[in-house]
Parts: sequence; structure tokens; C-alpha cells
Amino acid sequence: MKISCETRGKNLIARIEGDIDHHSSGEIRDTIDKAFERSGAKNIIINFEKVGFMDSSGIGVLIGRYKMLENRAEGGRLISACLSENVSRLFDISGLTKIITRAGTVNDAIALAGAGGGV
Repeated sequence: MKISCETRGKNLIARIEGDIDHHSSGEIRDTIDKAFERSGAKNIIINFEKVGFMDSSGIGVLIGRYKMLENRAEGGRLISACLSENVSRLFDISGLTKIITRAGTVNDAIALAGAGGGV
């Protein structure tokens, strides 16, 4: 598992490569949280392009980041991009689609964040 983060405008973009499970979820959570605090970003975009599998630990990571953004005074959005068919199905089954916006590409996600006042 590999995770990299970059800031574009008011967006922290986290790119995850590999499986998101109980072995990797702690590192993913910590990496995103530290990068977000340093970045000054308002929104978090997670790029799932290289994620083939995600279990309930990954759902927990996403819900935690969603709640963190929701509780901030300036708000912010959590947007997922480039979901594989397997991960997209998990979003549907778990109900994540009700709270986390999905975008086809990272650029689409950046545009969505801007539409919500994020950029």
C-alpha cells in the first residue's frame, strides 16, 4: 500500500495505491490527517484509481474524515474520485454514497469542490 498527498488550491488530494484494509487503514488515516493539517486545504479528495479492494476498515477511515470536515467551522467536503467497480459497489452497499460525493476523475472532483465553494 502506498499513499501520496498533494495540495491543489483548497483541495488536499490523497492518492491511494493498493488495498484498504485493517492493515493499511491506520496509516492511510494518519497520512491524510497530517497532510490535511499542514496543507491549509478545505476539502479532501481521495483518488481510488489504484485501489482494488476496500473492507469495513476503509469505510471507517472515510466516515472519520467526513466527520472531521463536517465539524470544522469553515466546513469542507470529502469527495471520492476514480472508483473501481468493486469499490463503487461497496460505496453503494454501505450507504457511503449518501454522504460522500463521487466523481469520475480528480479534475471532476476539483470542479465539484469548487461548485460547493471549496476552491
